[in-house]
Amino acid sequence: MKKISAFIAAYLLLFVFYTSNSYANTNKNFFESPVEGRYDLTLYNTGKTYPAWLEIHHSGTRTLVGQYVGQGGSARPISKVNFINGTVSFSIPPQWDTASGDLVFEARFQGDSLVGGLTMPDGKKFTLTGTRAPSLWRTAEPVWGEQIKLFNGVDLTGWHTNGKNQWIVENGVMKSPASGSNIISDRLFNDFKLHIEFRYPAASNSGVYLRGRYEIQIVDSKGKEASRDYLGAVYGFIAPHEMLAKDAGEWQSYDITLVGRLITVAVNGKTVIFNQEIPGITGGALDSREGEPGPIMMQGDHGPIEFRNILITPAN
Repeated sequence: MKKISAFIAAYLLLFVFYTSNSYANTNKNFFESPVEGRYDLTLYNTGKTYPAWLEIHHSGTRTLVGQYVGQGGSARPISKVNFINGTVSFSIPPQWDTASGDLVFEARFQGDSLVGGLTMPDGKKFTLTGTRAPSLWRTAEPVWGEQIKLFNGVDLTGWHTNGKNQWIVENGVMKSPASGSNIISDRLFNDFKLHIEFRYPAASNSGVYLRGRYEIQIVDSKGKEASRDYLGAVYGFIAPHEMLAKDAGEWQSYDITLVGRLITVAVNGKTVIFNQEIPGITGGALDSREGEPGPIMMQGDHGPIEFRNILITPAN
């Protein structure tokens, strides 16, 4: 009996030793890198600037992964981010690009910033700078101000385009009859509640950009599964939990609340995204300065689209 007890005691000691050692090794090997985080990027080429965004985080004990948003398209996954001797590098295949090469990124990490360059799939080169993206976390609940009629229903007063204007106003409706320029509010906003109504013909596509940086997708989506690319989505980032698109040619509505990075979206009167975090800018953003106020922008470069009853309630 004593021998059995001694054997059990020895077994328990070994079990505790190996379990503790295994746990210690797991903790010791837990991987974190100083380069992890989100970065608001600016790309430079021939005197022009373009916004972009990068997120880096660890996967397991030895690998960095991430996602990247460029001038257009949606967030793209990065299967491996290299970080060697202070240099960040990765490559990703083309998305909407017609060229077949990879996008190649390389930058020096300088604590809270990145400096480097990238080569596009078609060989075009950009220099770049990046700073850590702000959290935009609010420490208090918003106090809402007075509702503003952002579109007066008569003309385009209070709006401008980012190119040659094709927008017109007819019978209280702001219209883009064919693909052309995007239209942008003159006023800038931080946190707000937005109501906007829209109508598109079959197969058309548009979007509402919040602060000019975060696109809420508008696209003919009746009968499709909810996804990050279809109606009601924060494009490329957050899918609505339900597809509520009406038939093309019908008026539809968005009711959107944006506080910091937290967004709630209702489509045609029903909430489909509730208090979710927007990680970063979406493709087509005006800039990557996420800590600043920005305008409301509607896409006019993807086909015919109409808007009416654009009402915004800013936070004080």
